[in-house]
Amino acid sequence: MRFSHSPEVWRGFPALVSGVLATDGITPDTAVADRLAPFHDMARARLAESAEGEFPETQAWRRAFSAMGLKPTQYRCASESLLRRFRKEGALPSIHPLIDLCNAVSLAYAVPIAVFDVAHVADFLEVRPATGTETYTTFAGAEEHPEPGEIVFADASGTAHARRWTNRQAATSAIRDTTSSALIVAEALHDSARGDIESVITALADELAAIWSTGAKSAILSADQRAFEY
Repeated sequence: MRFSHSPEVWRGFPALVSGVLATDGITPDTAVADRLAPFHDMARARLAESAEGEFPETQAWRRAFSAMGLKPTQYRCASESLLRRFRKEGALPSIHPLIDLCNAVSLAYAVPIAVFDVAHVADFLEVRPATGTETYTTFAGAEEHPEPGEIVFADASGTAHARRWTNRQAATSAIRDTTSSALIVAEALHDSARGDIESVITALADELAAIWSTGAKSAILSADQRAFEY
């Protein structure tokens, strides 16, 4: 398997830093609430000082969405959406221990984190402009075709595993109770992205080891290192 961003993405967003982590041995019957509490506390502390829309991490993604021709308050990056819900409701619903972990770390560091069941990804995953022929499946089971030029996570079969870059993942490779192997992708565009993404990947790797006793292969991708083999 290979994960990468296309040359078009790097040309358009040269400040991008992406942390990628591949892991296996995932099970659905693990209690993680105590492990997540420190990350939730980090998010609460930041939100007590300012709203998520004022975070530099969020503002960088809003600029990127505007550059893609999207209204940033209509199509929010995943971390902004999570932080907004967390600020209003004080908690997030539990979905699956791996998703809960990734959501908690996303809240703490205010960066979008996607997690894919690699059993449902064909050969590779590339973040690239859509051709318009890709197929995206919603969680309600409807099929959509991304607009040409829209940034998607696409595999060898032409399946779009996420639309509008970090806005919305597909049902196709969503984590489920049968998931054992996963690919986790964190992305950032703000000034301190490199250090923050390194912290995110370290936190995720430490928690995976503590919760599932599993190792992980990881990499930090940038304009100088653009692909991850796993």
